[in-house]
Amino acid sequence: MHNLPPLARFGGLLATDLRDVTSDPAALDSRGFWAVVADFEGGTVCARFGDVRSAPVPAPVPGAWRGPAPEDWDSSLDRAAYTEGVRRIRRHIAAGEVYQVNLCRVLSAPLPDPDAADVDALTALLARGNPAPYAGTVRLPAHGVEVATASPELFLRRTGRTVESGPIKGTGRSAADLLEKDHAENVMIVDLVRNDLGRVCETGSVTVPALCAIEPHPGLVHLVSTVAGELAAGAGWPELLAASFPPGSVSGAPKSSALRVIERLETAPRGPYCGAVGWVDADRGTAELAVGIRTFWIDRAPPGPAGGGAVLRFGTGAGITWGSDPEDEWEETELKASRLLAVASEVQQPTGRATR
Repeated sequence: MHNLPPLARFGGLLATDLRDVTSDPAALDSRGFWAVVADFEGGTVCARFGDVRSAPVPAPVPGAWRGPAPEDWDSSLDRAAYTEGVRRIRRHIAAGEVYQVNLCRVLSAPLPDPDAADVDALTALLARGNPAPYAGTVRLPAHGVEVATASPELFLRRTGRTVESGPIKGTGRSAADLLEKDHAENVMIVDLVRNDLGRVCETGSVTVPALCAIEPHPGLVHLVSTVAGELAAGAGWPELLAASFPPGSVSGAPKSSALRVIERLETAPRGPYCGAVGWVDADRGTAELAVGIRTFWIDRAPPGPAGGGAVLRFGTGAGITWGSDPEDEWEETELKASRLLAVASEVQQPTGRATR
Protein backbone atom coordinates (compact mmCIF):
# COMPACT_ATOMS: atom_id res chain seq x y z
CA MET A 1 0.00 0.00 0.00
CA HIS A 2 2.61 2.49 -1.08
CA ASN A 3 -0.18 4.87 -2.10
CA LEU A 4 -1.61 5.13 1.42
CA PRO A 5 -1.42 8.71 2.69
CA PRO A 6 1.11 9.58 5.40
CA LEU A 7 -0.25 9.66 8.94
CA ALA A 8 0.72 9.37 12.58
CA ARG A 9 -1.49 8.07 15.37
CA PHE A 10 -0.72 8.28 19.09
CA GLY A 11 -3.37 7.38 21.62
CA GLY A 12 -6.38 9.52 20.80
CA LEU A 13 -4.51 11.81 18.38
CA LEU A 14 -4.48 11.46 14.61
CA ALA A 15 -2.06 13.55 12.51
CA THR A 16 -2.47 13.96 8.74
CA ASP A 17 -1.54 16.49 6.04
CA LEU A 18 2.23 15.90 5.91
CA ARG A 19 4.10 19.21 5.55
CA ASP A 20 7.79 18.49 6.13
CA VAL A 21 10.23 15.62 6.75
CA THR A 22 13.74 16.06 8.12
CA SER A 23 16.48 14.12 9.89
CA ASP A 24 17.53 17.17 11.94
CA PRO A 25 16.20 17.05 15.53
CA ALA A 26 16.69 20.82 15.81
CA ALA A 27 13.43 21.08 13.85
CA LEU A 28 11.63 19.78 16.95
CA ASP A 29 12.38 23.12 18.63
CA SER A 30 10.74 25.10 15.80
CA ARG A 31 6.96 24.94 15.38
CA GLY A 32 4.18 22.50 14.62
CA PHE A 33 3.33 18.90 15.50
CA TRP A 34 5.99 16.30 14.70
CA ALA A 35 6.00 12.52 14.59
CA VAL A 36 9.42 11.08 15.42
CA VAL A 37 10.99 7.70 14.66
CA ALA A 38 14.62 7.24 15.69
CA ASP A 39 16.48 4.02 14.88
CA PHE A 40 18.65 2.43 17.56
CA GLU A 41 21.58 2.91 15.18
CA GLY A 42 21.03 6.69 15.15
CA GLY A 43 18.99 7.53 12.05
CA THR A 44 16.09 9.89 12.80
CA VAL A 45 12.99 10.83 10.82
CA CYS A 46 10.97 13.84 12.00
CA ALA A 47 7.69 14.47 10.14
CA ARG A 48 5.61 17.62 10.62
CA PHE A 49 1.86 17.30 10.09
CA GLY A 50 -0.56 20.16 9.44
CA ASP A 51 -3.77 18.58 10.75
CA VAL A 52 -3.89 17.10 14.26
CA ARG A 53 -7.21 16.11 15.77
CA SER A 54 -8.76 13.82 18.34
CA ALA A 55 -9.67 10.46 16.86
CA PRO A 56 -9.97 7.09 18.60
CA VAL A 57 -8.10 4.11 17.21
CA PRO A 58 -10.59 2.49 14.83
CA ALA A 59 -11.91 -0.98 15.51
CA PRO A 60 -10.17 -3.69 13.48
CA VAL A 61 -11.69 -4.24 10.07
CA PRO A 62 -11.86 -7.92 9.10
CA GLY A 63 -9.34 -8.62 6.37
CA ALA A 64 -7.66 -5.20 6.60
CA TRP A 65 -4.46 -6.77 7.92
CA ARG A 66 -2.97 -9.95 6.50
CA GLY A 67 -0.16 -11.01 8.79
CA PRO A 68 2.57 -13.63 8.39
CA ALA A 69 1.88 -17.27 9.04
CA PRO A 70 2.85 -18.11 12.65
CA GLU A 71 5.39 -20.70 11.47
CA ASP A 72 7.12 -18.21 9.14
CA TRP A 73 8.83 -16.16 11.87
CA ASP A 74 12.63 -16.45 11.95
CA SER A 75 14.99 -15.07 14.59
CA SER A 76 18.32 -13.31 13.98
CA LEU A 77 19.66 -15.30 16.94
CA ASP A 78 18.35 -18.81 17.56
CA ARG A 79 18.17 -20.30 21.03
CA ALA A 80 21.74 -21.63 20.96
CA ALA A 81 23.21 -18.35 19.69
CA TYR A 82 21.22 -16.27 22.18
CA THR A 83 22.13 -18.34 25.23
CA GLU A 84 25.78 -18.33 24.14
CA GLY A 85 25.52 -14.54 23.89
CA VAL A 86 24.30 -14.44 27.48
CA ARG A 87 27.30 -16.50 28.58
CA ARG A 88 29.67 -14.19 26.69
CA ILE A 89 28.14 -11.14 28.36
CA ARG A 90 28.63 -12.75 31.75
CA ARG A 91 32.32 -13.17 30.86
CA HIS A 92 32.50 -9.45 29.97
CA ILE A 93 30.92 -8.68 33.35
CA ALA A 94 33.39 -10.95 35.13
CA ALA A 95 36.22 -9.08 33.39
CA GLY A 96 34.87 -5.78 34.73
CA GLU A 97 34.02 -4.35 31.30
CA VAL A 98 30.26 -3.93 31.88
CA TYR A 99 27.62 -4.37 34.58
CA GLN A 100 24.61 -5.02 32.37
CA VAL A 101 23.92 -5.48 28.64
CA ASN A 102 20.59 -5.68 26.84
CA LEU A 103 20.83 -8.57 24.35
CA CYS A 104 18.23 -8.53 21.58
CA ARG A 105 17.16 -10.50 18.57
CA VAL A 106 15.08 -9.43 15.58
CA LEU A 107 12.25 -11.64 14.36
CA SER A 108 11.26 -11.47 10.68
CA ALA A 109 8.53 -12.97 8.53
CA PRO A 110 7.42 -12.32 4.93
CA LEU A 111 4.09 -10.56 4.48
CA PRO A 112 1.76 -12.58 2.23
CA ASP A 113 0.25 -9.53 0.53
CA PRO A 114 2.76 -6.64 0.57
CA ASP A 115 0.53 -4.29 -1.39
CA ALA A 116 -2.19 -4.62 1.25
CA ALA A 117 0.10 -4.28 4.28
CA ASP A 118 -0.97 -1.25 6.33
CA VAL A 119 0.68 -0.73 9.72
CA ASP A 120 -2.32 1.33 10.87
CA ALA A 121 -4.52 -1.75 10.44
CA LEU A 122 -1.99 -3.65 12.56
CA THR A 123 -2.19 -0.89 15.20
CA ALA A 124 -5.96 -1.46 15.36
CA LEU A 125 -5.36 -5.16 16.08
CA LEU A 126 -2.74 -4.35 18.72
CA ALA A 127 -5.09 -1.88 20.43
CA ARG A 128 -7.58 -4.71 20.88
CA GLY A 129 -5.16 -7.57 21.60
CA ASN A 130 -2.34 -5.81 23.47
CA PRO A 131 -3.32 -2.32 24.64
CA ALA A 132 -0.34 -0.18 25.64
CA PRO A 133 0.12 3.33 27.07
CA TYR A 134 2.40 4.51 24.24
CA ALA A 135 0.79 2.72 21.29
CA GLY A 136 0.98 4.37 17.92
CA THR A 137 1.47 4.35 14.15
CA VAL A 138 3.88 6.28 11.97
CA ARG A 139 3.16 5.68 8.29
CA LEU A 140 5.52 7.41 5.87
CA PRO A 141 5.92 4.93 3.00
CA ALA A 142 7.79 7.36 0.74
CA HIS A 143 10.42 7.79 3.48
CA GLY A 144 10.81 4.12 4.38
CA VAL A 145 9.00 4.42 7.72
CA GLU A 146 6.08 2.08 8.48
CA VAL A 147 5.95 1.46 12.22
CA ALA A 148 3.27 0.12 14.59
CA THR A 149 4.17 0.16 18.27
CA ALA A 150 2.55 -1.15 21.42
CA SER A 151 5.28 0.23 23.66
CA PRO A 152 4.75 0.19 27.42
CA GLU A 153 7.87 2.29 28.13
CA LEU A 154 8.31 6.06 28.31
CA PHE A 155 11.62 7.27 26.90
CA LEU A 156 11.18 11.04 27.20
CA ARG A 157 8.24 13.21 28.19
CA ARG A 158 8.55 16.99 28.04
CA THR A 159 6.34 19.66 29.52
CA GLY A 160 8.08 22.97 28.95
CA ARG A 161 11.54 22.60 30.48
CA THR A 162 10.61 19.58 32.62
CA VAL A 163 11.76 16.25 31.22
CA GLU A 164 10.87 12.78 32.51
CA SER A 165 11.91 9.22 31.67
CA GLY A 166 10.32 5.94 32.77
CA PRO A 167 12.84 3.11 32.36
CA ILE A 168 11.59 -0.47 32.55
CA LYS A 169 13.83 -3.23 33.84
CA GLY A 170 12.46 -6.46 35.25
CA THR A 171 9.81 -8.61 33.58
CA GLY A 172 7.76 -11.58 34.76
CA ARG A 173 4.41 -13.25 34.23
CA SER A 174 3.40 -11.96 37.68
CA ALA A 175 4.92 -9.95 40.53
CA ALA A 176 5.93 -13.22 42.18
CA ASP A 177 8.29 -13.91 39.27
CA LEU A 178 10.33 -10.75 39.85
CA LEU A 179 13.71 -11.52 41.40
CA GLU A 180 16.31 -9.58 43.32
CA LYS A 181 18.26 -9.59 40.06
CA ASP A 182 15.40 -7.62 38.44
CA HIS A 183 15.46 -4.95 41.15
CA ALA A 184 19.24 -4.65 40.96
CA GLU A 185 19.06 -4.32 37.18
CA ASN A 186 16.43 -1.58 37.44
CA VAL A 187 18.49 0.42 39.92
CA MET A 188 21.55 0.17 37.63
CA ILE A 189 19.58 1.62 34.71
CA VAL A 190 18.04 4.33 36.88
CA ASP A 191 21.57 5.47 37.75
CA LEU A 192 22.44 5.48 34.05
CA VAL A 193 19.33 7.54 33.14
CA ARG A 194 20.09 9.97 35.99
CA ASN A 195 23.57 10.46 34.54
CA ASP A 196 22.19 10.91 31.01
CA LEU A 197 19.66 13.55 32.05
CA GLY A 198 22.20 15.17 34.37
CA ARG A 199 24.29 16.09 31.31
CA VAL A 200 21.56 18.45 30.04
CA CYS A 201 19.55 19.32 33.17
CA GLU A 202 20.09 22.01 35.78
CA THR A 203 22.52 20.90 38.47
CA GLY A 204 20.64 19.32 41.35
CA SER A 205 17.31 19.11 39.50
CA VAL A 206 17.42 15.40 38.62
CA THR A 207 15.25 13.30 40.95
CA VAL A 208 13.76 9.79 41.10
CA PRO A 209 10.06 10.21 41.96
CA ALA A 210 9.40 6.45 41.70
CA LEU A 211 11.75 3.47 42.03
CA CYS A 212 10.88 -0.10 41.03
CA ALA A 213 7.11 0.29 40.90
CA ILE A 214 5.27 -2.83 39.72
CA GLU A 215 3.25 -2.11 36.59
CA PRO A 216 0.84 -4.65 35.02
CA HIS A 217 0.61 -5.10 31.25
CA PRO A 218 -1.19 -7.70 29.12
CA GLY A 219 0.31 -11.08 29.94
CA LEU A 220 3.16 -9.78 32.13
CA VAL A 221 4.35 -7.28 34.73
CA HIS A 222 7.27 -4.84 34.67
CA LEU A 223 9.37 -2.98 37.22
CA VAL A 224 9.19 0.70 36.25
CA SER A 225 11.03 3.72 37.70
CA THR A 226 10.68 7.44 37.01
CA VAL A 227 13.55 9.91 36.58
CA ALA A 228 12.86 13.64 36.16
CA GLY A 229 14.79 16.89 35.74
CA GLU A 230 14.69 20.49 34.52
CA LEU A 231 16.48 21.21 31.24
CA ALA A 232 19.37 23.63 31.52
CA ALA A 233 19.24 26.95 29.70
CA GLY A 234 20.23 26.53 26.06
CA ALA A 235 19.50 22.79 25.97
CA GLY A 236 17.00 21.77 23.30
CA TRP A 237 16.07 18.59 21.48
CA PRO A 238 19.47 18.04 19.82
CA GLU A 239 21.24 18.22 23.18
CA LEU A 240 18.61 16.13 25.00
CA LEU A 241 18.69 13.34 22.42
CA ALA A 242 22.47 13.39 22.19
CA ALA A 243 22.70 12.96 25.97
CA SER A 244 20.05 10.26 26.37
CA PHE A 245 20.00 8.21 23.16
CA PRO A 246 19.87 5.28 22.75
CA PRO A 247 17.67 4.63 25.79
CA GLY A 248 19.60 3.23 28.71
CA SER A 249 17.12 0.46 29.47
CA VAL A 250 17.74 -1.14 26.07
CA SER A 251 21.50 -0.66 25.92
CA GLY A 252 23.20 -1.30 29.27
CA ALA A 253 25.67 0.08 31.77
CA PRO A 254 28.10 1.66 31.29
CA LYS A 255 26.32 2.59 28.07
CA SER A 256 29.37 3.02 25.84
CA SER A 257 30.82 -0.36 26.86
CA ALA A 258 27.44 -2.07 26.52
CA LEU A 259 27.00 -0.69 23.00
CA ARG A 260 30.36 -2.18 21.96
CA VAL A 261 29.30 -5.60 23.28
CA ILE A 262 25.94 -5.34 21.51
CA GLU A 263 27.68 -4.56 18.23
CA ARG A 264 29.82 -7.69 18.57
CA LEU A 265 27.02 -10.09 19.55
CA GLU A 266 23.93 -9.03 17.62
CA THR A 267 23.67 -10.05 13.98
CA ALA A 268 20.86 -7.76 12.73
CA PRO A 269 20.30 -4.00 13.03
CA ARG A 270 17.59 -3.13 15.54
CA GLY A 271 16.12 -0.31 13.45
CA PRO A 272 13.22 1.42 15.25
CA TYR A 273 13.19 -1.40 17.80
CA CYS A 274 14.91 -0.04 20.94
CA GLY A 275 14.98 3.41 19.32
CA ALA A 276 12.28 6.02 19.93
CA VAL A 277 8.76 6.48 18.56
CA GLY A 278 6.47 9.35 19.48
CA TRP A 279 5.44 12.96 19.02
CA VAL A 280 6.63 16.48 19.74
CA ASP A 281 4.28 19.48 19.83
CA ALA A 282 6.73 22.35 19.35
CA ASP A 283 3.99 24.97 19.66
CA ARG A 284 2.90 23.80 23.12
CA GLY A 285 6.34 22.70 24.33
CA THR A 286 5.12 19.16 25.04
CA ALA A 287 6.28 15.76 23.87
CA GLU A 288 6.02 12.04 24.50
CA LEU A 289 8.57 9.64 23.02
CA ALA A 290 8.34 5.93 23.79
CA VAL A 291 11.16 3.43 23.78
CA GLY A 292 10.59 1.43 20.58
CA ILE A 293 9.87 -1.91 22.23
CA ARG A 294 6.87 -4.14 21.39
CA THR A 295 7.30 -2.55 17.98
CA PHE A 296 6.68 -3.84 14.46
CA TRP A 297 8.05 -2.34 11.27
CA ILE A 298 7.82 -3.16 7.58
CA ASP A 299 10.91 -3.47 5.39
CA ARG A 300 10.06 -3.31 1.71
CA ALA A 301 12.24 -4.59 -1.12
CA PRO A 302 12.57 -2.25 -4.11
CA PRO A 303 10.12 -3.15 -6.90
CA GLY A 304 11.68 -5.41 -9.52
CA PRO A 305 10.60 -7.60 -12.43
CA ALA A 306 8.90 -9.95 -9.98
CA GLY A 307 7.40 -7.11 -7.93
CA GLY A 308 8.42 -5.88 -4.49
CA GLY A 309 8.36 -8.02 -1.38
CA ALA A 310 7.83 -6.93 2.21
CA VAL A 311 9.03 -8.33 5.51
CA LEU A 312 7.49 -7.65 8.91
CA ARG A 313 10.03 -7.31 11.71
CA PHE A 314 9.75 -7.32 15.50
CA GLY A 315 12.42 -7.19 18.20
CA THR A 316 12.64 -8.83 21.59
CA GLY A 317 15.39 -8.89 24.21
CA ALA A 318 16.39 -9.09 27.85
CA GLY A 319 18.77 -7.36 30.21
CA ILE A 320 21.76 -9.54 31.08
CA THR A 321 23.56 -9.25 34.43
CA TRP A 322 25.98 -11.45 36.34
CA GLY A 323 22.96 -13.16 37.93
CA SER A 324 21.41 -14.08 34.58
CA ASP A 325 20.62 -17.66 33.64
CA PRO A 326 20.95 -18.09 29.85
CA GLU A 327 17.86 -20.27 29.45
CA ASP A 328 15.75 -17.98 31.65
CA GLU A 329 16.77 -14.96 29.58
CA TRP A 330 15.78 -16.76 26.37
CA GLU A 331 12.41 -17.55 27.94
CA GLU A 332 11.98 -13.86 28.85
CA THR A 333 12.45 -12.89 25.20
CA GLU A 334 9.85 -15.52 24.26
CA LEU A 335 7.40 -14.19 26.84
CA LYS A 336 7.77 -10.65 25.56
CA ALA A 337 7.27 -11.72 21.94
CA SER A 338 4.61 -14.42 22.05
CA ARG A 339 1.50 -12.31 22.61
CA LEU A 340 2.48 -9.65 20.07
CA LEU A 341 3.43 -12.13 17.34
CA ALA A 342 0.14 -13.93 17.88
CA VAL A 343 -1.71 -10.65 17.29
CA ALA A 344 0.30 -9.84 14.15
CA SER A 345 -0.21 -13.36 12.80
CA GLU A 346 -3.89 -13.22 13.80
CA VAL A 347 -3.70 -16.22 16.09
CA GLN A 348 -6.67 -16.06 18.47
CA GLN A 349 -5.10 -18.03 21.32
CA PRO A 350 -1.41 -17.05 21.69
CA THR A 351 0.84 -19.72 23.09
CA GLY A 352 4.17 -19.44 24.86
CA ARG A 353 5.91 -20.67 21.70
CA ALA A 354 5.28 -18.18 18.92
CA THR A 355 8.82 -18.12 17.51
CA ARG A 356 11.31 -20.60 16.23
